[in-house]
Order: sequence, then structure tokens, then C-alpha cells
Amino acid sequence: MALPGDEPFSPSVLGTREHWDAAYERELQTFQDIGDTGEIWFGEESMVRIIRWLEKHKVPLDSSVLDIGTGNGVLLVELAKSGYTNLTGIDYSPSAIQLSEKVREKEGMSNIKLKVEDFLAPSAELSGFDICIDKGTFDAVSLDPSDAAGKRRLYVGSLGRVLKPEGFFLITSCNWTKEELLNEFREGFEILEELPTPKFCFGGRIGNSVTALVFQRKKVRPSILDKLD
Repeated sequence: MALPGDEPFSPSVLGTREHWDAAYERELQTFQDIGDTGEIWFGEESMVRIIRWLEKHKVPLDSSVLDIGTGNGVLLVELAKSGYTNLTGIDYSPSAIQLSEKVREKEGMSNIKLKVEDFLAPSAELSGFDICIDKGTFDAVSLDPSDAAGKRRLYVGSLGRVLKPEGFFLITSCNWTKEELLNEFREGFEILEELPTPKFCFGGRIGNSVTALVFQRKKVRPSILDKLD
């Protein structure tokens, strides 16, 4: 356990833009060569888990959905196949967006919107989403060799700006426990549900290799000035 003031993880190249640019350049070349879409983060079951939750809670098919760090865009394709129509994917790697555009074109999903965006400094038009989804992006931010703690705070602030009040945030992480994520997102968000994930047993103790949580953005409380109007 990290002591107060310590970083919970050691810095890693997995937290750098240079690593992901290079990785997606390779995946883009592979797709162009043999049509392989590349790695699905946390496996196909992670996408099924998200879609099942949306369907279980009867989230309208026209709800605006943002995939944060979309990578190859496969999650958005699966959401589109499930009937969702208002889908946006962002990634700070231009190569990732090029790859996701190729995958979108191959699957015939022209209505999926894709943009090169740094979520830590989102553009003004990136706002008003009903649903935000993260599979591994917050993990990567947490490994940034340059002020990871500050960048995690930027992430939480960006999430509060792009997600509507009472909107849903679905996060899948292999670095953070439920309790740690509750602490990271304590400002402005409340947990709704922990989603079931694969379990492992080691030394007689059972645990989860992946954490999947659903948060809801808290209502914005009216200020005193609003009440006086």
C-alpha cells in the first residue's frame, strides 16, 4: 500500500504518448497488411459486460456515448451493432484514430464519430455526454512518468466537464481496486454498481484481476445566486 504522498505505481512507458503512438502505428500497419484490428483491451468479455449493463438498465439507444481512449474503436463498433446510434470515440494518438477509422469503414459503421483529442485538455465541443466509458485509459494516465497525480486530477476534472449531471461513467481497470477508484472519483461522482469480473485464487485468497465500476455524476447543486434569481 502506498504511503500518503507516494505514487501508487511506478512510472512506465505505458503512460507515455510516444509509446501509444508507436503501438498504434504498428497496429495500423498490421491492419493494412492483414486486416487484423489488434488487441481488445480486457478481452471481448469486457465489451459484453458494458453492453449488458446498458441493456439491463434500458439506456436509450440514442444516448450520447463517449469512448475515452478509443484505440482501435472496436468497442464503438460493438455498441453500434447493438443498436446505439450516438457514438463518439477520442484518442490522443492520431494513429489510433486512423486505425479506428479503418475499422469503422470495414464494418460499415459510418455514423461513429472519431476525433483526435487529449482527454486531459478536451476541446469545448466535447461536452454533454450521457455515458462515458473508459477501458484502460485511466490506468495509462496513472503510469505517466510526468506528474501522474496531477494528470489523474485533470482526468477527473475533464470527466466532470464532458459528462452530463447524472450521466453514467463506466470504468474498467487492471491497476486500481474498487476502494482506490472510489477515492480517486470521490469529487463529483457516486458509485452505482460494481460489475462482475473474472476472479483468481492465489495462496488461498480469492481476488479480481480487473475492476469494473459504474459511477454517476452528482447533480450540480444550485448556488445561492441561482436561488435569488
